[in-house]
Amino acid sequence: MSAPARCYYCSRDALCNGHQGILPHGHMERKDFNAWLETLSSTFITLTETQKNETLDHLISLSGAVQLRHLSNNLETLLKRDFLKLLPLELGFYLLKWLDPSTLLNCCSVSKQWNKVISACTEVWQEACRSLGWQIDETIQDTLHWKKIYLKAVRRIKQLQDKEAFETSSLIGHSARVYALYYKDGLLCTGSDDLSAKLWDVCTGQCIYGIQTHTCATVKFDEQKLVTGSFDNTVACWDWSSGTKTQNFRGHTGAVFSVDYNDELDTLVSGSADFTVKVWSLSTGICLNTLTEHTEWVTKVVLQVSQVESVMHNPGDYILLSADKYEIKVWPIGREVNCKCLKTLAVSNDRSICLQPRLQFDGKHIVCASDLGLYQWDFASYDIIRVIRTPDSTNLSLLSLGEVFALLFDSHYLYIMDLRTEKLVGRWPLPAYRKSKRGSSFLAGETAWLNGLNGTNDAGLVFATSMPDHSIHMVLWKENG
Repeated sequence: MSAPARCYYCSRDALCNGHQGILPHGHMERKDFNAWLETLSSTFITLTETQKNETLDHLISLSGAVQLRHLSNNLETLLKRDFLKLLPLELGFYLLKWLDPSTLLNCCSVSKQWNKVISACTEVWQEACRSLGWQIDETIQDTLHWKKIYLKAVRRIKQLQDKEAFETSSLIGHSARVYALYYKDGLLCTGSDDLSAKLWDVCTGQCIYGIQTHTCATVKFDEQKLVTGSFDNTVACWDWSSGTKTQNFRGHTGAVFSVDYNDELDTLVSGSADFTVKVWSLSTGICLNTLTEHTEWVTKVVLQVSQVESVMHNPGDYILLSADKYEIKVWPIGREVNCKCLKTLAVSNDRSICLQPRLQFDGKHIVCASDLGLYQWDFASYDIIRVIRTPDSTNLSLLSLGEVFALLFDSHYLYIMDLRTEKLVGRWPLPAYRKSKRGSSFLAGETAWLNGLNGTNDAGLVFATSMPDHSIHMVLWKENG
């Protein structure tokens, strides 16, 4: 006797009401299947997220290999759509702009196609470089250039943070205290109590010239000549190649602490412990003018061309700045006697705050530091436009200030400050160097990088100072591998 018919789907009797109309082996009439699917879909969308998940889990448990393979293939398409591949390139670049550089680097490892597209997104990498204080040359069209530059920038910034960006070297040759330093174009000039001045190649450490002079309190040089200010109250001009004195400038009654000159103007200026600034003919040594409004030692003079216009000066005018312990004075450069000061700048009216012996002037802005922080004046209006309060400001001194970074130091460290955040981003240990109240025995080297690193300007001398053993301690950029 044969067994009774069973329902194909639930093994109950053949008259199972739940599966009537469904043919064996899953064949359902199209009309009935569409109606069933519509009912199922209408019900499914009303379920909670948890119920939907449970429903899918149950259906998956009932599925065979064919259904699971079908599910896997469709999920790949639904969940892993390559938008960079599907979207127009310009739209893909626009979306990439919203990602931070770290995420972009992670995206580069998704696939070769993604790496190619992201690496070629010039604007994204340029902006990432700007965020790290990097200078951008928009004329460079190489699509892969800026990603490489960004990676180099990240590495250099990390080196600054980890005290791995610099290295040190020493110059040995003087036999007495070194009071004066001046740096220009890879060359460092040193003036000493041993009655000599030397010119060094910073990269090789070789002495190029060594000439006999007077005791040097300050020095400045170019390819042909050396100008020195001395503790013997005179200024002298020397020829490098022969070592002979070509001009002598006599008239100060105190030590000469600072000199500057301009060949085009045939003008030399000097600041002295006799509270005066003198203007000289560079070629003849004749004193053209004596400026007498200072009441303290004049420790710094700067001769520069104005880049801005004001009621007192025009672009292209030559301007003289002189500084003492409390004030910065602005003078017109003319040969008239009894020249009048255009403006006096100070950070306190009652002389309660001293200025540090470091003055910076580029024709647009005047920068100086005090015990309260760093001050920047607008040269057109003479207004203070920025004050940066440094941590432990009574101990930090300014070496040089740029558009992006500032170089500072104290008795123990060299510091790099990011001026956009006013935070210290790196430091480097310094030995027990020789202190100088006039600031003549230490200086900043290359300063272009302070306006933003660019991949090539992080090289050469960073800082130099004289040491108690009469040597010169140098801090230099380490090659960025």
